[in-house]
Amino acid sequence: MMNKQKTLKGSFSLFGKGLHTGLNLTVTFNPAPENTGLRIQRIDLDGHPIIEAKAELVTDTQRGTVLCQDDVRVSTVEHGLAALYALGIDNCLIQVNGPEFPILDGSAATYVECINKVGIEEQNAPKDYYIIRHKIEVRDEESGSCITILPDEDFSITVMCSFESKFINSQFATLDNIGLFEKEVAPARTFVFVRDIEPLLNANLIKGGDMDNAIVIYERQIPQERLDQLADLLKVPHMDATKMGYIQPRPLQWENECTRHKLLDIVGDMALIGKPLKGRIIATRPGHTINNKFARLLCREIRKHSVQAPIYNPNDPPVMDNNRIRELLPHRYPMQLVDKVIELGSNYIVGVKNVSANEPFFQGHFPQEPVMPGVLMVEAMAQCGGLLVLNTVEDPELYSTYFMKIDDVKFRQKIVPGDTLLFKVELLHPLRHGISSMKGYMFVGDIVVAEATFTAQIVKNK
Repeated sequence: MMNKQKTLKGSFSLFGKGLHTGLNLTVTFNPAPENTGLRIQRIDLDGHPIIEAKAELVTDTQRGTVLCQDDVRVSTVEHGLAALYALGIDNCLIQVNGPEFPILDGSAATYVECINKVGIEEQNAPKDYYIIRHKIEVRDEESGSCITILPDEDFSITVMCSFESKFINSQFATLDNIGLFEKEVAPARTFVFVRDIEPLLNANLIKGGDMDNAIVIYERQIPQERLDQLADLLKVPHMDATKMGYIQPRPLQWENECTRHKLLDIVGDMALIGKPLKGRIIATRPGHTINNKFARLLCREIRKHSVQAPIYNPNDPPVMDNNRIRELLPHRYPMQLVDKVIELGSNYIVGVKNVSANEPFFQGHFPQEPVMPGVLMVEAMAQCGGLLVLNTVEDPELYSTYFMKIDDVKFRQKIVPGDTLLFKVELLHPLRHGISSMKGYMFVGDIVVAEATFTAQIVKNK
């Protein structure tokens, strides 16, 4: 069964201060129509401009993910986006009354809690996964950071971190099932080293940072006077400069909470790709900068393969074999152009044809350079579509399908002996009055070699 897109059943709002601006902020998550994706609206600005949640619009990754479109910025979006992505929300309009999301407790837990409370609604449009077919990798030789994604049946992440600290030197965290995000990752809080606080303050950041929204790690002793000055700037109690370790009042939830938060950030940054992934991410020393480089690379891959080929395993038994196809279609040699069907849904079908050197049309097209005629490529897709619509009627053996119209035909690559053709045909509209409109694609390997839109009529045989 094909998964459907999802949105929220209702709206919810969260209130709090911004980590970097210190402003009191309100962010509201709203349902959105299918195929609109994740969008962020600055309701404090004239015209209420909308920023699309896309990796290409990230302009800063210094201490969080910053999106900017037409000079309109919004930052610290990764925790909210991670919650949406992990819970399968495809379409959501997020409204915020300032330049960043509130930091809350520094995790994604509150977002997840509110999404579950308001509920999730399934929509009619199919969920459009991007399936990883081969290894994709981004490296930063200077920092030693690396993110790799490998083919997998589901979405999973393994993160390995190494810090210059005796308290969190080397750690790893794994999320094998996205369904475990709520309990195993969402509550992990952001963290900061005391040694980094002063440079961040000098950069006009973390004005809203405190002991309640971050794990604070003190592992390099500094003079008591300087530590007191930092405490005064952050408006927190003075601490003993001789006591090392974690100094926030709330203890760690896990020994590797910092690395789990790095994993959380990856999920949030992957939400900017625009499609849910099926693949295993392995990240070494990740951060928002390399996360965004990786997300941008995936976006380029998605544009290159805007229509993905179906997965074909010759060892799997067919949904329809040649004998069943012959029962449904009247075509016979040399015009039966579908060998088997490997997938069949309510509105789509996937078929296969193995192109042999002995195809009769190669005798005249062309003897010295055998090429499958374009008209037969369209015919093959149409036969596959005929099997789809015939499967929706009672006694399909009593009916035949006929072309009424063919539009938007494109041939991208020639078909030659030895090619294995994959057809994917989808209904554009439900069958009405015996008439059906369909979109067909033909693939060789991962490459689209032809496509067409066609309308057919089902007619009862005399």
